[in-house]
Amino acid sequence: MPFVKEDLAGDHYDWSNADSFNGSPSRRLFDRSNGNQVLFIINSFGSLSERFSIQECRQVEELISAQMPTDIKSEMSVYNWLRGLR
Repeated sequence: MPFVKEDLAGDHYDWSNADSFNGSPSRRLFDRSNGNQVLFIINSFGSLSERFSIQECRQVEELISAQMPTDIKSEMSVYNWLRGLR
């Protein structure tokens, strides 16, 4: 089941960008303040696991918010960085 904005811990996200984020992560520029895009990456990453809990969702959210290197610019780079942490 995909996570929704109510599952995120942060309240700093911008939800005004209603772009449709679906499919696979791409070379599209990643904006960590765009709640829809953060959820897209979390759900994409979570799909690698049969069981991905809300706790794990929030851990990935925290990684993106506080620990993601500044040189990561695209969705694909974020996704690959998260996979490398496993």
